Amino acid sequence: MNSPTPERPFTSRDSAPQHPPASPDPTPEHPPASPDPALERWRLILGSPAERCTGPLHGAAAARDAALDWLYGRDEDLRRRGVRRGGSAEPREGGTGPSRLTAVDWLDDIHRLFPKETVERLERDAVERYGIDEIVTDPDVLARVEPSQTLLRAVLRTKHLMNPQVLAAARRIVETVVRQLTERLRPEVRRAFTGSRSRRPSRLPLARNFDFRTTVRANLAHYQPEERRVLIQRPHFHSRIRRHLEQWQLVLLVDQSGSMAGSVIHSAVTAACLWGLPGLKTHLVAFDTEVVDLTGEVTDPVELLMGVQLGGGTDIARAVDYGASLVENPRRTIVALISDFYEGGDPYRLVRTVRALVEQGTTVLCLAALDEAADPVYDRGLAGRLAAVGAPVGAMTPGALAEFVAEKVGRGGQGQ
Repeated sequence: MNSPTPERPFTSRDSAPQHPPASPDPTPEHPPASPDPALERWRLILGSPAERCTGPLHGAAAARDAALDWLYGRDEDLRRRGVRRGGSAEPREGGTGPSRLTAVDWLDDIHRLFPKETVERLERDAVERYGIDEIVTDPDVLARVEPSQTLLRAVLRTKHLMNPQVLAAARRIVETVVRQLTERLRPEVRRAFTGSRSRRPSRLPLARNFDFRTTVRANLAHYQPEERRVLIQRPHFHSRIRRHLEQWQLVLLVDQSGSMAGSVIHSAVTAACLWGLPGLKTHLVAFDTEVVDLTGEVTDPVELLMGVQLGGGTDIARAVDYGASLVENPRRTIVALISDFYEGGDPYRLVRTVRALVEQGTTVLCLAALDEAADPVYDRGLAGRLAAVGAPVGAMTPGALAEFVAEKVGRGGQGQ
C-alpha cells in the first residue's frame, strides 16, 4: 500500500524526481495515526533516502525539511552523498536560480518553524557559508531579519553593493547590534576601572569581590560534618579602592581585512566604551594597505562602522609605524595590534618596529581576535617572531582587554 506523497510547502524541491512507489512492505497494514517524532528527527538528519526506513514526512516536519533543503541543498558534498534531495544526479540550481522561492519566503518560514537558536544558525550559514547576499542587500529581507552579529558582519562586507534605500534598512541592524554589544560591555569596563580590591570589607555584594577565605573562616561554626559542608549565613566581600590615575594611552590598531570583521566591530564598541574614562586616552586606527585614524569618530560607533571598508590588502608594518608615532609616553602606553598577521607589507620592518616599541617601554599586545568568541586564526610564524621580541600574542574578549588596560593604568597610578 503506497504512502501518499506529502504536500511540499516549497517549490524549490519540485524539480527533483520523486521516489518511485516502494514495493509492498510487510509492515502492519494500518500505520500509526500520528508520526513517530524520533523517526521524523532521523529522517530530517539523514535526508530523503532514509524514508524507506522512517517513512515520509508530513505537515510541519515536511516544511522544516523543505526549508533546510532550500539552504543545504546547495551543498554539493551533501548532494553527492544523497543526504539532500534524494541523491539525484540532476544538477542543482542554487542561490538566485530558477527556484521561485525567495529569501523573504524562506526567512518567514524558518522563523515560524524553528526555535531562535536554530534560526540564528540558519541565517549565519546562509550568509557566511553559502553567500546568499540578498539577505543583507534586499530591503524586504532586511525588514524581516533578526539583527545579529553575523548579519552585521555581512552588512559591513556588502554595504558597498547597497543603494541608499538598502543602506538605510541595513543601518537598523548596525544600530541594534552595536547597542546590544555596548550594553553588555559598558558595565564590564566600569567594573574594571573602579579600582583594585583592598583588604577592607565591603557591604556591596559583587561576585567579583567575593572574599572566599574570610567567608569560610567566619562561617566555620556552621560546618555540618554529616554532609561535609559549611552553611554560608553571611558572605564577605572585598572593597575596591580608586587610585589616582596618571594619563595613559591605548592605541588600538585594527586590521580591516575581510576575515577580521568581528574584531573590527568589537574594537569600535570597545573604544567607545573606553572613551573619556579618567586616566586613559584612547586612539582607534583601522588599516589595510592604507591607515585611517578613526579616533575622531569613536564616540559614534554606528557611524564609524558604516564608514569602515572591509577587504583589500594588509600592510601591518605601516600601521604599526603610525601607531608608534602616536606614542607620547612609552612607559604609559599600550599598543594593541589586532590582526591575523598575514602580512602583505614588510615583515622585517614590522618586527623591527615592534622590537623598538618594546625596548622603549611600551606595552605591545598582538591580538589575533578581539570578540566574544576569542577564537583566533592567524599566521603563527609571524606571530611567533613578534612574541620573541616581547609582544605577547593571543586573543581576548573585549571585557578581558578592558580588565588588562585597567590593571595597567591602576598600577601606573601607584607608581608600580
